[in-house]
Amino acid sequence: MSQTKASSEKRLAERYERIASQLFALFGKTEDPIARMATAAAVLHHKMPHYFWTGFYRLVNGDLIVGPYQGALACQVLERGVGVCWAAVEREEPVLVADVHAFEGHIACDPRSKSEVVVPVRDRNENVVAVLDVDSEKPDAFSRADVEGLTSIAGQIYAPLDL
Repeated sequence: MSQTKASSEKRLAERYERIASQLFALFGKTEDPIARMATAAAVLHHKMPHYFWTGFYRLVNGDLIVGPYQGALACQVLERGVGVCWAAVEREEPVLVADVHAFEGHIACDPRSKSEVVVPVRDRNENVVAVLDVDSEKPDAFSRADVEGLTSIAGQIYAPLDL
């Protein structure tokens, strides 16, 4: 990794740490996961300039249903077993996509989306119950620092207040 890229990754990781601290303080006001999702989507969307769409899809009766989000109009229900969000659910791990057009089965809720990162959201029993999905209008906009930062934030959605 070049010196410039490493420096950029470090700055991005530090930015996520600051945002996570802010969110964790806000999450301390309620254990309600929908309220926490809404807060996370709003804060992340407005503080990360490379984000185009920021939100959650929740697993409800076997479907991925849109949850709180910021950005352009979202798909309300994602076709089962197709796309980046379902890949994250099925693999139970983050999925980083540099070029959504190269991802087989990508669901284009908005054609302006060029790259995407999706991380699972787990409940207190470690079951995947939702995903945190972020899109960018730029290709290859996300990195490991995004994956790590978003995974940390997603891990707090169902955390108890007493942590």
